[in-house]
Amino acid sequence: MKNPVIAEQGKPSIAEGMLKFSCLSENHFNTLAQSGTILPQLSISKRKITVSGNGTEICNIRQLQGWAKRKTITQKMLLSLIDVAKKKGKAEQVKAYWNAYHCLNKTYSSEGRLYGKYCKNRFCTVCLCIRKAEILNKYLPVLRTWENPYFVTLTIKSVYANKLNYTITRGMIRGLKIIIEKYKKRNQRGKGNKLMGIKSLECNFNPATKTYNPHFHLIVNSKETADILISEWLRLWKNKWTNKAAQNSRKVENLERDLIECVKYGTKIFTEPDLNKHARQKVPHHIYVSALDNILTAMKQHRLFDRFGFKLPKSEKKVKSTQLNQYNEWIFDSKQCDWINTENEKVLAGYKLPIELGILLENNIDLLLQ
Repeated sequence: MKNPVIAEQGKPSIAEGMLKFSCLSENHFNTLAQSGTILPQLSISKRKITVSGNGTEICNIRQLQGWAKRKTITQKMLLSLIDVAKKKGKAEQVKAYWNAYHCLNKTYSSEGRLYGKYCKNRFCTVCLCIRKAEILNKYLPVLRTWENPYFVTLTIKSVYANKLNYTITRGMIRGLKIIIEKYKKRNQRGKGNKLMGIKSLECNFNPATKTYNPHFHLIVNSKETADILISEWLRLWKNKWTNKAAQNSRKVENLERDLIECVKYGTKIFTEPDLNKHARQKVPHHIYVSALDNILTAMKQHRLFDRFGFKLPKSEKKVKSTQLNQYNEWIFDSKQCDWINTENEKVLAGYKLPIELGILLENNIDLLLQ
């Protein structure tokens, strides 16, 4: 995602644009309509089907190609994750991976709109893209009311795989909750302000040391809150588990950009490869699937993105159902990296897999158990 810029007067911001065209409920899609595409004529009347939501505007070929790219990456990665999870005896995780693999396998188009069901899993890149837009829509208006927000990073020393789940659950998440609750109670007794902010949980893997580094990225409402969090974090973990130099705090200069960064961190555990970055560095990009499975397993029961110290305005989600009797049916073909019309075999997006990405997905996925 390109860095956003602050909206010019009279023009919508990137987040507002995403709100207008992105999926804002669990059961329907909207897209960033930028260019048109001509679809085949609707077929003759068929058996009636019921679809949920308002559907996606199907006039944006660029958006459809983005979905095709993410769908291709997701399916390839998930097949590798399924193999690794089977070797580890994780039957429940295998089932979850298959569920994400089939996300948007079948879609229907009618009267210029596209309908489909999506899995809402954090290891589906299509659903993650939609989730980012939802978060921007919900949180940006609230964060804009904060006078002096800060971006904070809280981390600890890296751990091995056998300690990862305990470290995240009993250490990272529980530790931050203790700090937040401590100051909430102080505020209730009239002894200071409660802490207020948003947080996202991320975990990196170091293939050289085979260690994992879970950490939080936060946007908080003031420098005071940022200083308190770092001070209490260091006091909680002591020098044995962390150090002051590893923590970071800086003033937010571009709120929209930093919120997108925070959301990106929350979903970074499963994202598309950054080919341009590695092309510049001349370093082969490897995807360590077993390590990714360990991270996904450790984070399974936890929110990657959440808020504390404030409430969001209430919003009503209206989901409607529509019956279709004239429509085109599209099935995703992993070999063609696109949705194919079941009647005339025409493609929906016209996506072509780049050679570099194809090589990476075919040759650079590391299946060794970590």
